[in-house]
Amino acid sequence: MSQAVTPIARESLVEFRASRTMSERNRLAVRDVGEGLRLWRLAWTLGWLDIRLRYRGSMLGPFWLTLSTAIMVSALGYLYAVLFRQEIADYLPFLALSQVLWGFLAALVSESCTTFTEAEPVIRSVRMPYFLFATRTLVRNVLVLAHNVVVIVGVDIIFGVWPGANGLLALPGLVLWMVDALALTMLLGGFCARFRDILPIVNSVMQIAFFVTPVIWKPSQLGPDGVAHLPFNPFFDMLEIVRAPLLGAEPDRMVWVGALAYSLALWGLAWGFFTRARPRIAYWL
Repeated sequence: MSQAVTPIARESLVEFRASRTMSERNRLAVRDVGEGLRLWRLAWTLGWLDIRLRYRGSMLGPFWLTLSTAIMVSALGYLYAVLFRQEIADYLPFLALSQVLWGFLAALVSESCTTFTEAEPVIRSVRMPYFLFATRTLVRNVLVLAHNVVVIVGVDIIFGVWPGANGLLALPGLVLWMVDALALTMLLGGFCARFRDILPIVNSVMQIAFFVTPVIWKPSQLGPDGVAHLPFNPFFDMLEIVRAPLLGAEPDRMVWVGALAYSLALWGLAWGFFTRARPRIAYWL
């Protein structure tokens, strides 16, 4: 019992008792986010340290993941190009981009579930804003994505793919990804801190989403009727607002409408949960 009642726990208890009203909960949550943003250098350092520790003793470091992604894209690209009767020069750049972007999204969703549980020793020992750990998870996955961009660039060079000016349209999508990632991390991080068996369910959902989302198959293979229903898939909308510009196309307006609608719903849900759960997270760990 003496280990459970730490100074951090006692301070959290005082804060929990104080945050009874909606306005007070919102004020404390805003303060947490503000303090976390001011510590962005620390979040960057922790994210980079996570990558170094994960691949310490390895010759290639994170580039092992890049190499495995390149091999998988090459093998699946030729295989599915034959099965789907696609031109390899058209299909392989699509698959490489889709696989790398989806890998980032899937890894981010999975690691969001362990945002607070993996930082349990720090949270129990040092008074830190919870938003810092969400930023740390985002930084770690962005660094892995930056390594895997090599695969996309290499495939595009080989097949002479260049998105042109449309590629700049991916920047708003990437910004939306970053904001959504922080919201998702705060939501799933707190929820999985309370219910530890949620992680396998989330991973199963992402596996199902992988097959129902055009990652290894193209949207055009569904025909006009099938394409019209794709915006109802939130994973497709979020993927397409970045993928389409990098393939030299403009995202459909309905895709952007769907992405913004799902993002607003995510932000509202994440904020509502975080304001209520934030004083309790230290007790759930």
